[in-house]
Amino acid sequence: MNGFIKLLTENRISFSENEPMSRHTTFKIGGNADIFVTVKTEEELILAAGAAKAAGVPFFICGRGSDLLVSDKGIEGAVICLSGMEGVAINGDTVTVSAGQSMVGMCLALQKAGLSGFEFAYGIPGTVGGAVYMNAGAYGGEIKDNIVSARFLTAEGEIKEIKKEDMRLAYRTSIFQQNGGVILSAVFRFEKGDKAEIFNKMEDYMSRRKAKQPLEYPSAGSVFKRPEGNFAGALIEKSGLKGERCGGAMVSDKHCGFIVNTGGATCADVMRLIEKIQEKVLAESKVKLEREVIYVGR
Repeated sequence: MNGFIKLLTENRISFSENEPMSRHTTFKIGGNADIFVTVKTEEELILAAGAAKAAGVPFFICGRGSDLLVSDKGIEGAVICLSGMEGVAINGDTVTVSAGQSMVGMCLALQKAGLSGFEFAYGIPGTVGGAVYMNAGAYGGEIKDNIVSARFLTAEGEIKEIKKEDMRLAYRTSIFQQNGGVILSAVFRFEKGDKAEIFNKMEDYMSRRKAKQPLEYPSAGSVFKRPEGNFAGALIEKSGLKGERCGGAMVSDKHCGFIVNTGGATCADVMRLIEKIQEKVLAESKVKLEREVIYVGR
């Protein structure tokens, strides 16, 4: 670990020790990461990841922590955060976006350029890298609708480019969940549109989110993947679990597909509530809910 810290210091890469992950997840839950590294460039990422491997330090890549549930015991080794790797480059209808760019920031840049097709993403709280990793989607739109290619860092430390057709993009999944690749940037293509119309669509989607989702509480978004032919929230509500609590974790009474942190919730609280939901929905509706939220840590 000392060798890893020494290299970070020599290269002036920002890091902190024993960093509470509750500061870096939208759930506001999680114990300490041994080392929390914030990279601003691809070069810093490659250096940090290479140094961690050389020193035998396990590491986890994160963006803005919008789909994460971190163990109360924290994360062993290093967390390398890409949220400093921002940037949107627009060339006609082709847009290249850095992995750490916020989805909201990308939407605003596209609207300003009069490019349409990404309005559905306005309000999704994560980064573009995380969105590609999960093939994020909402309101009938998905990342796979407009993505052309991506650059990524392989588990062996090589930088490669991959075309859309090879990404295995499907509902909330991609090849990156199997190959261990770290997304560096992605290229998208959009259609020209009217700036005012694009803005109005974005505002409409944001209004719908505010009306239907419990944005007033910390959460990790939809806890479960959508079961085929059904909706997780509807099944949970049908099972009588609206408002169900475990400690500070509660099934939202606004949208049962969300578990919210009402104050002081622990990872253990959330996991107990997830298990209770899965058991009851399976018993009542014969549907096995699959967790969408990613659990990490000790």
